[in-house]
Amino acid sequence: MREMLTGGPLDVLTGDYLAELTMLILGRDRLKDPARGYAKTFLRQLEECLGLAHERGVRIVANAGGLNPSGLAAATRELARRLGIPAEVAYVEGDDLTDRYPGALTANAYLGGAGIAECLRAGADIVVTGRVTDAALVTGPAAAHFGWAPTDHDRLAGAVVAGHILECGTQATGGNYAFFAERDPRDLRHPGFPLAEIHEDGSAVITKHDGTGGFVDVGTVTAQLLYETQGARYAGPDVTARLDTVTLTEEGPDRVRVTGVRGEAPPPTLKVGLNRLGGFRNEVVFVLTGLDIEAKAALVKAQVEDAFGRVKSRPNYVSWELSRTDQVDAATEETASALLRLVVRDAREEAVGRALSGAAIELALGSVPGFHVTAPPGKGSPYGVFEAAYVERGAVEHVAVLPTGERRPVAEGASGGAAGDPLVPRELPTKPPLPEPLPPGPTRPAPLGRVAGARSGDKGGDANLGVWVRGDDAWRWLVHELTVDRMRELLPEARGLTVTRHELPNLRALNFVVEGLLGEGVAAQARFDPQAKGLGEWLRARHLDIPEVFL
Repeated sequence: MREMLTGGPLDVLTGDYLAELTMLILGRDRLKDPARGYAKTFLRQLEECLGLAHERGVRIVANAGGLNPSGLAAATRELARRLGIPAEVAYVEGDDLTDRYPGALTANAYLGGAGIAECLRAGADIVVTGRVTDAALVTGPAAAHFGWAPTDHDRLAGAVVAGHILECGTQATGGNYAFFAERDPRDLRHPGFPLAEIHEDGSAVITKHDGTGGFVDVGTVTAQLLYETQGARYAGPDVTARLDTVTLTEEGPDRVRVTGVRGEAPPPTLKVGLNRLGGFRNEVVFVLTGLDIEAKAALVKAQVEDAFGRVKSRPNYVSWELSRTDQVDAATEETASALLRLVVRDAREEAVGRALSGAAIELALGSVPGFHVTAPPGKGSPYGVFEAAYVERGAVEHVAVLPTGERRPVAEGASGGAAGDPLVPRELPTKPPLPEPLPPGPTRPAPLGRVAGARSGDKGGDANLGVWVRGDDAWRWLVHELTVDRMRELLPEARGLTVTRHELPNLRALNFVVEGLLGEGVAAQARFDPQAKGLGEWLRARHLDIPEVFL
């Protein structure tokens, strides 16, 4: 917050504090104390920076309210009073639908930016919200500033795209960037945060404060555009943005212009994120060193399974994974070792606590040579399960609570009104025509990442994987080479799962959705990489025959 306020001019400073996992954490906080449920870090930042924002005339919009936006608004007012800084505080509520979903720890509709816009028009200096879409933090201020109507779909879609680029902070300025090794490492030690200069027509320039680290170019913006999206249509409560219409133009150092974004009416329903407590989990990692790794793993598994069989509290879910991190004739003990990971889950806490520690640690003197673990298993910890539901837009009471205390209902914009998939407001876009394949030529085996960048992440239990290239000829090769079948070959974990490919020619990009790869979502931690953050880098490391002209 301080960096953005002191680094250069701003009209509005936005803060995105919420993720699927965050809502679960806040839900557990609220169980302990009903007065909590918001992001406490926001108040700590604000205590340091509220005076700066007031001096510079910067308004602050953040979804840090989480499950208790009214509580955070009250705490913010008290903070401003204590600091002696005048601040008009408003908040947005109506997203909390937990009472409608028995058994859910949290249930929150993803609201749009209309409530934020209403608060800003009423003179708020600080607006805090609960669960809004990440992009709503940008569409709300833009709509308030320019006076956009809910039917200004193209303008709103442009703001949604800008908001999506900004939402993950320095991922748009070189953070987590596939081609980071091409840059001077000094550029990336402390990337500056991105900002968007938004224009009345909905176009935007993505840039950063002068003198800050990192960099902004077409590649960093493309990578973030592909992050956790699904297909050509990016549906939200304000508008459906057509990602297949986005044009990116580098117009100077650290300046990328975003133009051409088309919008359509939003879908007739709002997404609801549901978190529930799934039970308890625990894990232990056995270190297997030297020779006969497979035989050692088989013996440990058999001994632990036998131990589980002798107790009544055997965990309901037991998963084994052997990671061959060992090297032949290794120069260090660590590089001579493989890791055997055991994960257990159960509705009963005792089944993942004593049952696991007894089964694992009591093997210490009677198992494989060199037996040890990275750490003894603890008592187990609760885990959550995320799922999505949908409700009719009119069933959600979106309310802006103004600085005066007036509660003003917010009318959602008109939806597309389509039946069927709640995320698709109209017929699917026509598949874009594919370019002609490259003419045959010499190839050689090489990692895909020598040609293509990637960015991956999670959407509930599904994994999203975007892949892009930086030239037209490379696009002609990629779009014909990286089919769904080829993807499954390169990523065997996707075999047997539904994989959907979407083409985005303007971005020279493909977007893949791998359904069910992440089980019940990040909180369940059903996989080594539970948010699929490294999935794209794994794909880039896989070898295939690449035209020599690109190498």
